[in-house]
Amino acid sequence: MVSSAKMSFPIKFWTLVVNALCLPLHVIRALGLYGVYKRIFPFCLKRISMSYNKKMHDNKAELFRSLSAFKKPGEQLTILEIGCGTGANFEFYPPGAKVVCTDPNPYFRRFLKDSMKKNNHLNYEQFVVAVGEDMASVGDESVDVVVCTLVLCTVRDIPQTLREAKRILKPGGALFFLEHVVANPSTWSYFFQHILQPFWFYFGDGCEATRETWKHLEAAGFSELNLRHIEAPLIFIIKPHIIGYAVK
Repeated sequence: MVSSAKMSFPIKFWTLVVNALCLPLHVIRALGLYGVYKRIFPFCLKRISMSYNKKMHDNKAELFRSLSAFKKPGEQLTILEIGCGTGANFEFYPPGAKVVCTDPNPYFRRFLKDSMKKNNHLNYEQFVVAVGEDMASVGDESVDVVVCTLVLCTVRDIPQTLREAKRILKPGGALFFLEHVVANPSTWSYFFQHILQPFWFYFGDGCEATRETWKHLEAAGFSELNLRHIEAPLIFIIKPHIIGYAVK
């Protein structure tokens, strides 16, 4: 453990250094050329998701075991996944569930089709190209569960994304989440999260490793919030996680 006050100046200094090293990336983004990476990112995320699922299998299995509790009697469980990516969560969903997928990157469509074929225990409704802050094509109070994993680190507006989730959820429905967050300020993980953030933003297609996401969930006005902080068996920059669900 180290004093967060002592780390303040070194964080600012080394962040400036990393920002300078990332100058070519800043220029590429300013010129509108960064969009090319969105075509490549699904290939990268496919491999990353496979590794992540192996390391986080037990955590995901435990979390999603509660999905069926939000199924209305005599009805089909409906799930909307925000930022579905390559469909890495599909294997954990209960048989017979109806799934609606959203993601702002249309190039995930190919990988979603592969995941759908492998997970034919589910009924796939549609894939909507949309950001988490604006899912207007999804009706009010239309789903039992909203799933959000490794997504709130990339959305531009967390409170608005949570408002959209609440709008879409049926009364008594739940938002399930698994997100990496900023580390304790007295740790070296916190130090390196901040100084590497300029590079990490580009590598993770807009991912921010320094967010206090739990504070937004606490302030979102859900009737019930079940949230735990855990240390995931991952690299230091995404080791701190929060996991749980919030009931509308």
